[in-house]
Amino acid sequence: MVKIRLKRFGTKARPDYRIVVQDARKPRDGVTIEEIGQYHPIAAEDSQVSFDAERAKYWISVGAQPTAIVKKLFNRKGLSATGKDLSK
Repeated sequence: MVKIRLKRFGTKARPDYRIVVQDARKPRDGVTIEEIGQYHPIAAEDSQVSFDAERAKYWISVGAQPTAIVKKLFNRKGLSATGKDLSK
């Protein structure tokens, strides 16, 4: 199964994440299929999340399942977990 999840970077006190498409059986920081965005939890509220919405919609349409945290990040930017644009 393919998942859309977070891959951790950064140091212990300053985490930085990338939103990636990855096989669920691979380790969290292992090989990814595609990187589609970034999440900076320490940054200002309006610049914490950035991702390619078109690629996210594509991966959701072909069956990739976003994790709970990624669903929340998508909803914050106006993309539902089913791939529909909520901002329209």
